[in-house]
Formats: sequence, structure tokens, C-alpha cells
Amino acid sequence: MKTEDFDYDLPKELIAQTPLIDRNASRMMVLDKKTGDYDDKCFTDLIDYLNEGDTLVLNDTKVIPARLIGHKPDTGAVIEVLMLKDLGDDTWECLTKPAKRIKEETIVKFSDELSCKCVFVGEDGIRHYKFIYDGIFLEILDRLGEMPLPPYITEKLNDKDRYQTVYAKNPGSAAAPTAGLHFTKEYLEKVKKKGVNVAYVTLHVGLGTFRPVSVSDVTKHDMHSEYYILNKDVADLLNNTRQNGKRIVAVGTTSTRVLETVADSNGKFKAQSGNTKIFIYPGYEFHGIDALLTNFHLPKSTLIMLISALAGKENVLNAYKHAVKEKYRFFSFGDCMFIK
Repeated sequence: MKTEDFDYDLPKELIAQTPLIDRNASRMMVLDKKTGDYDDKCFTDLIDYLNEGDTLVLNDTKVIPARLIGHKPDTGAVIEVLMLKDLGDDTWECLTKPAKRIKEETIVKFSDELSCKCVFVGEDGIRHYKFIYDGIFLEILDRLGEMPLPPYITEKLNDKDRYQTVYAKNPGSAAAPTAGLHFTKEYLEKVKKKGVNVAYVTLHVGLGTFRPVSVSDVTKHDMHSEYYILNKDVADLLNNTRQNGKRIVAVGTTSTRVLETVADSNGKFKAQSGNTKIFIYPGYEFHGIDALLTNFHLPKSTLIMLISALAGKENVLNAYKHAVKEKYRFFSFGDCMFIK
């Protein structure tokens, strides 16, 4: 299986640079994973595809302002640090530019109240830093940090909250779970009133989002691990949903990765937390989800491989070809697809 098999042509102008004013005003393509048939709908039509007793699962991670611009006090060299993963004890795995300037023991200063010291040198620009600060870390970060928008978004984001879901709760992500950006609190209430269960898992989105598949053989790609949490109440709800013959509907590939990590071969769930490196590509057998709401993904990415595993590569690429023709908006701030 070749990475090239998951490529498609995308005109640059279809990459959404800014979010819509109204969160739930996006378009939604509905793709039948069994037949490959697709329909053009609106996101607000999602409720028509959810049934009483189904469980909608969302990722409640919160994006932190993880991009910091600092300098080396000895030389004045400008250093960009992108915080990816909390390793505990004020130590973070970070992506650094330019990384070649940072050795062990190197200090990077961001302000009088925040600096960091390199404690480990990894590959591909990865460094581990011990952060040194005076005050409350997340408050300082909120003042000094920038939202870590993906590199294909070149326009400035005026409102930080638009790269955050309305239900974001647990800080720790370097990227938003973007399928969830379409929901408003009012729309979630509407879903609940229909008798659909709404449940939350956590997956802190890290390096995998920023790292393209660089190998030609898909199976040789090395996924970085990301921290997840699925609590007992949610596990019990998911098991009851299955016992009642209802569906588990994931919002986003991040929720999917949690559910597929935790579900056993019989589709049973139990409370767990830890790190997952699960990599889903065609040939994978799903045990955790029945349907998926997701945005449109980058060519040759692990995410388009995941949805191809669920709906079939040819079905997905045909649907994407249609989306390009119909000028859907792509990627983080773009439109969405419901795979049923």
C-alpha cells in the first residue's frame, strides 16, 4: 500500500483560511460507506442522521496557545517553540525552529516571567524543555503564546476561541479536533432533546498532526503517541449503546482513535487512559465506531487513510473529487463529511 495511493488534486483556493461567522453554517457531504453514494447537505442536517439511543462521542481536549517565540540570551537568536506533549514535572516535548541552535542545557527566554531549558535532544526538530516560570503556567501561556494554527493557514486568527470547540475542557492539545468546531452549545442541546446521548473522551492532539507521511510504504509510517482518557461513565454508556443495538457516532478522527484504542475485538469498552500510537489504514477492522463526522483531510495524510479504512479508498477519493468540483471548503476551518 503506497502513500501515493491517497493523493488527490486540491486547488489552493479551496483551503479555508478563516472560520465561518456562524459555526454550524458549514456544508456537509454525506457518504454511505457501503455503497459509495454521497449527498450534498448542510451541517445542521446532521441531526436527521442521528437516531434516538445513538451515542455521539466528542473530544473535549482544549488547545493551548502552544506556539512561543523566544530568543537565546547569549546570542539573541530567535527561536520558535511549539509545545506538543506534556511529559510532567513542567517538561514538554516540543518542536523547535531552528532546532540546530538548541543543544542540551540551552536556555530559551520568552519573557521575564517565562523561559525554558533544553533537557533532551531528539530527531526531526524535537526537543524536551523544562519550563521555568513565576506564577501560574497556563495564565502566562495565555498571555505570551499564540494558537498553533496549521501551516496551510496563512491568515491571522482574530478570535482565539474560533480554534477551540465550544465544549473544550481539558488543556493539552497542540491542534484542535476540528470536526467539533461546527457545533454550538444550542445544537448539542437539540441533539440531546432528540434522545441522542452525548459523551466525551479526551485525546491531546500532538506531533502526528504536524507530521506528513514521508515514507512511500504506508505500513512503514511511525505514528507518534498521544495521551487519551476514557472514563468509566462513558465506557458504561458505550456498552449500553451497543447492547441496545444503537450506533456509536464519533466526532472526528481523534475521538475515533480513542474509541478504537479502547474497544476490544467484541466492541466492548472499559475505562482507560494512556498513550496511543494507533494507526488506522485500509484493512483495519473497526470495533469502536459505527459512523463518523469528520472534516476534509490533507492528501497523503494519516487522516485520509483512516477514513479510507472506514469507507473504502475509492469511495473516499470519488467523494473528494466531487467536493473539489463543488468547491467545498477544505481542512481545519472547512466543511465536513458524515460517513454513515
